[in-house]
Amino acid sequence: MNAEPARPATLGLTADAAGDRLAPDVHRIAVLRANALGDFIFAVPALTALRAAYPQAELVLLGAPWHARWLDPRPVADRPGPVDRVLVVPAADGIRAAQPDDEPVTMAQFLDRARRESFDLAVQLHGGGRNSNPLVAALGARVTAGLRATDAPPLDRWIRYVYYQPEVFRYLEVAGLVGAEPVTLQPKVPVTGADRAEADRVLGPARQPRAVLHPGASDPRRRWPAQRFAAVADALTDRGFEVLVTGTGPERDVVAEVSAATARPVRTVVDELSLGGLAGLLAGCAVLVANDTGPLHLAAAVGTPTVGIYWIGNLLNGAPPVRGRHRPLAAFTIHCPVCGMNVSTVGFPARGGGDSCGHQESFVTDVPVAEVVDAVLELAPAASSTPGGGHRRSARVPAAVRAAGRPA
Repeated sequence: MNAEPARPATLGLTADAAGDRLAPDVHRIAVLRANALGDFIFAVPALTALRAAYPQAELVLLGAPWHARWLDPRPVADRPGPVDRVLVVPAADGIRAAQPDDEPVTMAQFLDRARRESFDLAVQLHGGGRNSNPLVAALGARVTAGLRATDAPPLDRWIRYVYYQPEVFRYLEVAGLVGAEPVTLQPKVPVTGADRAEADRVLGPARQPRAVLHPGASDPRRRWPAQRFAAVADALTDRGFEVLVTGTGPERDVVAEVSAATARPVRTVVDELSLGGLAGLLAGCAVLVANDTGPLHLAAAVGTPTVGIYWIGNLLNGAPPVRGRHRPLAAFTIHCPVCGMNVSTVGFPARGGGDSCGHQESFVTDVPVAEVVDAVLELAPAASSTPGGGHRRSARVPAAVRAAGRPA
């Protein structure tokens, strides 16, 4: 007799076991995830699983001001990871950094308001828990669940925080602690007509297939050199793409550096679009080339092909698991370019790893330009058609471009 196959979508739980873990009489759920764009997108499958497991419950995201600006004006059906409402968490150590638009609310005032919400279930999707678990425990929910690092206090239900784990699976495992089975393994962000209209209003209609380059990242160690992005921009312009270089206000200088280094004209887009407008732009472009940063994960979530440049440790945690539309390219540098410290052992004291050395040099310079261009032309070949109807294949990437991508 054949045994019934296990259901892989339960991530180790049988359907019966998942059902046994459902919390009873849940009418309101708090989910703590108050960090950056990419971090939120990684949590979308877990939010979707919670909605499916508790369809009648209100799902309240304990987030940052940018979450409220992006999500609250949108119809619930058009919000990623069906969030009903955002409750902004005050800035605090280990929770989130202060922002210029923060309301003057203390943590004590926030917790007083949050307890009046009478949450039935509170879920911590915000790191190892040293700072976030006490906050979630203080909400007064009947059941708490989340991650727990070795230096963090426990919640009612917890799973060990281990740094190297795909982020999407990490948060799905947490959702499984309260009986929420996975619905999808890939984050999805709806794009509205208003999002597309904003992008069209700012940028006008595309003249050719658009390739978007995003050269910024909050951590300088994750930034591929601007000159490499410029070489990619020139190669793609020569193959029929309209190239846009995007960034936020703090990334204005690196966007300008890329633009100045190109031999072909590019369109720069810095702080001209809302987050919804950026989603509209990305949804309409042929491909995005970016460092490991929020817009890379947003592009994947709206269905756009991506070429991502990752440090190998970040690739293990953050790269998409599929290759039909995505090409994560790994940099294998593990020693600091300045002092030679082996950063792969940071956080692993049994291997001699201590604190990070603190240097901010790029760890991704060994990804060559030619590899990036090849990946783009494989994912989005239409713009590379020659007037004769053929395609310029990857072997024809100019020698100068290939040389520009070799490590020094």
